[in-house]
Amino acid sequence: METDRTDRTQRTVRAAADIAPAAALFADPTRARIVTALVDGRALPASVIASEAGVAASTASEHLARLVAGGALTVERSGRHRYYRLAGPPIAAAVEALAAIAPQPPVRSLRESTRANALRRARTCYDHLAGRLGVAVTAGLVERRALVRADGRAGIERGAADRLAAPVREHPYALGPDAAAVFAELGVDLPALLDRPGSARPLLRFCVDWSEQRHHLAGALGAAVLAAVESAGWVARRSSGRAVDLTPAGADALASALGVQPAA
Repeated sequence: METDRTDRTQRTVRAAADIAPAAALFADPTRARIVTALVDGRALPASVIASEAGVAASTASEHLARLVAGGALTVERSGRHRYYRLAGPPIAAAVEALAAIAPQPPVRSLRESTRANALRRARTCYDHLAGRLGVAVTAGLVERRALVRADGRAGIERGAADRLAAPVREHPYALGPDAAAVFAELGVDLPALLDRPGSARPLLRFCVDWSEQRHHLAGALGAAVLAAVESAGWVARRSSGRAVDLTPAGADALASALGVQPAA
């Protein structure tokens, strides 16, 4: 009997996480470009991924196989093609967290400058809004009391003094007293999201935005906000890449609902 109990203990006790194998997946420049290309949640064929990563198809295939084996990507077959996507929100969050601490090389062409500005203005981070727009939406939700600071601080002001990301906490905000009404104005059914028995995905998560160094809303609620504003035609995805555009209708709607300005 004692031996059985010891065996069960040995099977369930785990040592501290070994981050080295996971970190090694992203340590190669080509693999880093691949996961960055997929961080908007798309599923892409290997040929497109190779093009976006700037490598030959054979080279991309080798790196894709390693990323799948390491658990960073999943792959599905459709006809003759294999489609790759990130394995889930935690992988996207890890990529975004690395981007927040990584050096940002200078742009060297007008094309790079245009692309960089578009990404900083508004983009997707897996399945939620990021960039200046995502941060402004999160700040607006705080100001409208749809979200409240979990550390008890209030009186958030816009601008340089608005340190939404300091100190960094896993759950720096909670739902506020006006959450249901404010999210309903955005087209999000908050009660339905709250009634998710057995759902493994947290309702509230917050990423530290790599370009703004402030929080943007993630989790199931962040995904619902992006889905709602896309469905309403308030933001439009570009034909390629992560950048999204705020439409005129979206600018009016977000200004009315959250006080978000187009230049935010």
